[in-house]
Amino acid sequence: MSYFGKNIRKIRSLKSLSQQAFAELFDLKRGTLGAYEEGRSEPKLETLIKIANYFSIPIDDLLTTELTVNNLLKFKGNLTVEQDLGEQEFFIKVPCITAVNQTDYIKYFSKDSYIQDLPFLSLPINPDKKFRAYTVQNLEMSRNELGMFPKDIAIGEWVPPAVYSKLNNGTLVFTVTEKEIILRRLFITNDSFVLRADHKNVDDVVLQLKEIKEMWRVRYVFYHRLPETNFNIEEKLFQLEKDFDRLKNER
Repeated sequence: MSYFGKNIRKIRSLKSLSQQAFAELFDLKRGTLGAYEEGRSEPKLETLIKIANYFSIPIDDLLTTELTVNNLLKFKGNLTVEQDLGEQEFFIKVPCITAVNQTDYIKYFSKDSYIQDLPFLSLPINPDKKFRAYTVQNLEMSRNELGMFPKDIAIGEWVPPAVYSKLNNGTLVFTVTEKEIILRRLFITNDSFVLRADHKNVDDVVLQLKEIKEMWRVRYVFYHRLPETNFNIEEKLFQLEKDFDRLKNER
């Protein structure tokens, strides 16, 4: 198995090219490119040479090495950037799971061609890691005025199955199962994975390893409204003290 598919997907991400745009550069069909990226097919020698020459990447590296963004930027040609690497800020496309596409995502999450067609967010985060965005759809992770509310967006980093049991209790994750996507805190009990909401009136969900299709560890949250902060609480207490003093002086 070669790294060709992974590498051209990374090149597309770096260049912000859709599958269609990349395919047209090399007279390919979009479906053919999708098959390359999913590892279902390998390119003809002629196509491989075209892509390698276009981006000035050695054919051997393109096939046998899983290239990082920093590796790619060392090559010349059409991957060269104008700014110095130390000053360059990279925005990557993060596919977004919404209320509209959630059901389809559960069915097709493993198909790269489907993932490429999802709506996405462009974010300046680590391009060498795999991320998903998830739109919050309920109040399960809210508590009073704090926490996460519908339309907030959680950005998750992919967790390999071998790492599930090594996550700390209380880690915030969203988990893809056979029927739903659950945003909760993870607790590990014996051989079970317990997903616990912050809202006190929501029952735990207990899963076995075989029931988990994907797990994403939440790294960032984008709020749809300005969240409550300790400063706001302190400000309210200060205002109450002022009002109390004013009432005392009026007596």
